[in-house]
Amino acid sequence: MKLKQRVVLLAILLVIFIFTKVFLIDNLDTSAANREDQRAFHRMMTGLPVELAPKLDHTLQSPWEIAAQWVVPREVYPEETPELGAIMHAMATKKIIKADVGYKGTQLKALLILEGGQKVVFKPKRYSRDYVVEGEPYAGYDRHNAEVAAFHLDRILGFRRAPLVVGRFVNLRTEIKPVATEQLLSTFLTVGNNTCFYGKCYYCRETEPACADGDTMEGSVTLWLPDVWPLQKHRHPWGRTYREGKLARWEYDESYCDAVKKTSPYDSGPRLLDIIDTAVFDYLIGNADRHHYESFQDDEGASMLILLDNAKSFGNPSLEERSILAPLYQCCIIRVSTWNRLNYLKNGVLKSALRSAMARDPISPVLSEPHLAAVDQRLLSVLATVKQCTDQFGMDTVLVEDRMPLSHL
Repeated sequence: MKLKQRVVLLAILLVIFIFTKVFLIDNLDTSAANREDQRAFHRMMTGLPVELAPKLDHTLQSPWEIAAQWVVPREVYPEETPELGAIMHAMATKKIIKADVGYKGTQLKALLILEGGQKVVFKPKRYSRDYVVEGEPYAGYDRHNAEVAAFHLDRILGFRRAPLVVGRFVNLRTEIKPVATEQLLSTFLTVGNNTCFYGKCYYCRETEPACADGDTMEGSVTLWLPDVWPLQKHRHPWGRTYREGKLARWEYDESYCDAVKKTSPYDSGPRLLDIIDTAVFDYLIGNADRHHYESFQDDEGASMLILLDNAKSFGNPSLEERSILAPLYQCCIIRVSTWNRLNYLKNGVLKSALRSAMARDPISPVLSEPHLAAVDQRLLSVLATVKQCTDQFGMDTVLVEDRMPLSHL
């Protein structure tokens, strides 16, 4: 065979090899990943309703020990959680042995210690379910029911990055006051026939207490993460200035993401994709107040972005604050698994799943129907935003495979 013919044959073989690699093998890998995403979605839907039951038949461990063992660098709880109902039941019913003012922050909360030594954060009810918070997207008091709803949305999206939350009714007179510290007790007062408290925080005022219905107060309790996992606080790269007339750079610089990609920990590892996931999560719940975020300490960017403090959500069902999605539409990347999950949840599935997940919570109904409908509507906006990105840059650029080594340069 002549040399020229051999070169042509080798070239043809090389083309065939590349075709096989790119279009067959890679597509098989992608199909396998998509099938696993679909199986994970079906597993999530099957386990969505949580029966709050006290029994842990298969273990001698306490609910607190089980929840602590669940925590790993990339998730707060595992995909399959048969003990979740027992843990949430304990959070909603265990005896309160100490009550104190909340940790640092701008909003009213109380730090409770439950029987067995478990810390939880209690956020009191401030609004009725139908109340609409007007004004800026981050306006108003914290919404306790938003914490409950956000936790279940985290389950539905498959992120598993939000601490466990459940609704709870507490009797301020018989459960809180007898075990309250002097600092917390000094903030109690009576308004009419209702017991109230205003706590200690940046915006806490005696003139703006949270009041029970008589002595019984509705609220949410969030499970404290184990002390062996200390948290590190970070300024969110897409945080707001909260100053009238002063814009953050991302609000006027459309190329801002390029600068973020050159900054640690967003230049490599999963953190930038976590920021994108969080933008989607926050947009769905209407949370425009994530000015900081937490990860585990000394993680070198490998830890998840923990979805803490979601109470500035579900304030106005008519509001779609598009700026929350700025990380998504400025960076134009998103995880394949997140994209798949969002598509599985369209056509009313998300609203139905969220309603089902929250149905057995002690403070059910957790959300009003307008808020459930708003989540479905916002999902369509997220999908449309990703489509704009893929139309401009192509699917291969926008959709990032979770198992790929990440390079954002």
